[in-house]
Amino acid sequence: MGIRKFRPTTPGTRFKLANTFEELTKATPEKSLLLPKKRSGGRNDTGKMTMRYIGGGHKQMYRIIDFKRDKHIVPATVHSIEYDPNRTARIALLHYADGEKRYIIAPVGLKAGQTVLSGTGTAPEIGNCLPLSEIPLGTIIHNIEMQPGQGAKLVRSAGSFAQLLNRDGKYATVKLASGETRMILASCSATIGSVSNPDHNLERKGKAGATRWRGKRPRTRPVAMNPVDHPMGGGEGRASGGHPRSRKGLKAKGYKTRTPKKYSNRFIIEKSKK
Repeated sequence: MGIRKFRPTTPGTRFKLANTFEELTKATPEKSLLLPKKRSGGRNDTGKMTMRYIGGGHKQMYRIIDFKRDKHIVPATVHSIEYDPNRTARIALLHYADGEKRYIIAPVGLKAGQTVLSGTGTAPEIGNCLPLSEIPLGTIIHNIEMQPGQGAKLVRSAGSFAQLLNRDGKYATVKLASGETRMILASCSATIGSVSNPDHNLERKGKAGATRWRGKRPRTRPVAMNPVDHPMGGGEGRASGGHPRSRKGLKAKGYKTRTPKKYSNRFIIEKSKK
């Protein structure tokens, strides 16, 4: 894993910083774990644009990721570490002892040829998945479930990790990457280690066209719009438009949008640091 610079032979490469992809061991994905990925271009079934700034992009296939890790006590060998265009992390192709193949999100340090396990009684080693009730306190974890058997919902992006702090009764206390500390059922599963590709935040696209390759169209500044198009539009000259708001009129930049009576508030011990 690393970041490489480019010789400034063109304006697009002058400030570009790209990943070296040196951890990848296979270029082509497993065909049996692919699904077609349809692009809407931001249009609905009548062709009307309902989401702005979406369109174009390189053709992609979706990789089916096993977030549940419900194949318990069956050893799996890491066949390869691969690139996934649908997420920032790398993925690992597992070959199970019974012949089945599955993709998982690859943690840092997972190498081709290693053996990983999941389920109760599994050793807390890199890539293994086990309940929070069996993970030693202080361990770095990722791919955390919110409900038992639901599949991982938390800590899945490149370089992210959480830490198991405490256990009290049927709940475990986990500190997330955002700084939020919350209680999660100890029967929920998590994977040992931090998510791969930690240098992702250092990458720089170099030019606007690289964003178009990802299916994103140029975004218009609200203050450059007319009053009919946005609350911050209109005015004479370069008027700032007053307080920052969304297109629906909701305040932005500091306005709290979380519902005060949300049911999961009781599980949050410490809120994320702004």
